[in-house]
Amino acid sequence: MPASDSVSPPVILGNEPGSFPWSVLAERHPALIQKVRDAFPYGPEQHRALDALLENCTGGVIEPLPAEAEDRERWAEWGTGEYAGRSWFDVPWLWAEGFFYRRLLEAVGYFGAGGGAWRGIDPFRPFKLAELDSPETDEELAALDDLVKAPEEEQARALLHGSLWGNRADLGFRLSGADEGGEAAGLVADDSEALWSLLRPGRRGTGTVCLVADNAGRELVPDLLLLDHLLTRGHAEQAVLHVKPHPYFVSDATTADVVDALRRLTRAPGAAAEYGRRLWAALAEGRLVVRAHPFSCAPLPYTAMPGDLREDFAPATVTLMKGDLNYRRLVGDRLRPPTTPFADVTAYFPGPVAALRTLKSDVIVGLDARTESALVAAEGQRWRTSGTRAVIQVSSIQVSSQSAQDSS
Repeated sequence: MPASDSVSPPVILGNEPGSFPWSVLAERHPALIQKVRDAFPYGPEQHRALDALLENCTGGVIEPLPAEAEDRERWAEWGTGEYAGRSWFDVPWLWAEGFFYRRLLEAVGYFGAGGGAWRGIDPFRPFKLAELDSPETDEELAALDDLVKAPEEEQARALLHGSLWGNRADLGFRLSGADEGGEAAGLVADDSEALWSLLRPGRRGTGTVCLVADNAGRELVPDLLLLDHLLTRGHAEQAVLHVKPHPYFVSDATTADVVDALRRLTRAPGAAAEYGRRLWAALAEGRLVVRAHPFSCAPLPYTAMPGDLREDFAPATVTLMKGDLNYRRLVGDRLRPPTTPFADVTAYFPGPVAALRTLKSDVIVGLDARTESALVAAEGQRWRTSGTRAVIQVSSIQVSSQSAQDSS
């Protein structure tokens, strides 16, 4: 069953009209169904299933997966056993979003039984490739020619911030147009010095860095560039890149998206191609490893992570959690006071953990009181969801495995 927490604040729901979670369920998801419908020449069966999903997710109740679904039992453990029969708006928002994408894949035949023609076809692939092949990506890759001439410290900072702000390329976020015309972005919490301290070359430890990816396209490319820097400059002996085992929140990265990003790099002129060749070689040699754990597509916080995933994160010098969704899963999708210490809510994590996140949802912790007050005075609460603010937050607190199990 999903991990629960009886202590206030409660989990975020989507049942308050006009709220950000409500707008995602009532507006963004229906718009996405239409975009997916238009992106492929699906047949009548898929169109009927998409119509049914649209009707169900806006006015119906949660229904279990079909009896033949290969992951029906897993989703029952993750929450359909508890939430079936309830409105999509009255269950935890994090869970409702995750289940929506699982049902969307079902509707288009991604998990088609008996080797259906649409089995394994990523419904979001056209959106991902359009961004990866955009002129903006050309400009960003061309900028690497100048970056490689800069001092190492400047390169490190630029690549870290490239990975951080690359999250603004999130395709799902663009569907709402919410990131257009925004003001200049800025960090509202910056633990980058603590992060580089953990990654100091020659520091004692296993020398493994985990990066839990968020989006494909223009976000995944700078993530890969950062990993290359960590490997080639001695900050890590090995890098483990965690991606989704199948398509998830529109632009979430899968193994296929990693390959597409590497091919994009190797095809580019100048320094970008050299980055691509090094990363390709690192994969072949095992210094860069790609993993796709089923829990990466779970609609649950990381407090509920299974033991094998905990064991994967535990020995890492640091685990980098990328993006908004991973942040919500890391700290819990709850409206805690923004001044709640980041280390307190991530103390369950089995090793040092860092969040690189552009703010696109209401959840936020780890701010000082003056920063929060200034943001509220300037923008009300819009700063939480506009994508114009970001955080680099680090916690190196480690707990015993027994304490970690107790917290989950």
